[in-house]
Amino acid sequence: MTEASENTFDRAVLFDLDGVLLNTRAAVRRAILGVATAVTGARVDDSLLKPELDHLPHYEALARLGVDDEEIILGAAWEVAMAVAARDAALFAGAIDVLRDIHAGGAAIGVVTMQPRARLAWLVPEELSSYFRVVVGWADAEPKPSGAGITLALKELGVHPARACFVGDSPSDIAAATAAGVPSIGAAWGYTGAALAKHRPTVLLHELSEVPDAVAKLLI
Repeated sequence: MTEASENTFDRAVLFDLDGVLLNTRAAVRRAILGVATAVTGARVDDSLLKPELDHLPHYEALARLGVDDEEIILGAAWEVAMAVAARDAALFAGAIDVLRDIHAGGAAIGVVTMQPRARLAWLVPEELSSYFRVVVGWADAEPKPSGAGITLALKELGVHPARACFVGDSPSDIAAATAAGVPSIGAAWGYTGAALAKHRPTVLLHELSEVPDAVAKLLI
């Protein structure tokens, strides 16, 4: 299930959310530490949350800290922890300007994310989410690296894959774009950094502000 407008577009730019438009790293880490401390009964500090865990889904990071109860890691306890920690989430600099420029250029903007859509209402500022014409979230489609979420978003928008691109910061994002048959824009400002180059995105960018120009070249 997705949210989409009824407008007709001939081009689309789809974004991953975390690590591309929204920096949630600190918020997710705080939520993980809080849940792990409450469940294990021992203070879990940041030294136990190794940097490599930032690239794992939160439930895998929690499992490595001794928390694997699905009702906790996928239920209300995790949602409450994230809602409290979300004050540490922040837009990457220039995110709104970038979406404004893409919108002004006539392209539809969408999000394909591992976040549940219900969470976006309190996680993403309205000044950003107002540009989203389609949102595909957790449980809406087979997760990345499958291309199913991108394909679903484009179907909702009525845009052919050849007239779309996907902006992501992880290897699974690049793989999902390839699977869906759309060009990928690698976000080296995100969580993977310049190491994303080895996963061969169509274009690798180091600044979010470079996205509109890249889109213009990819979707002539």
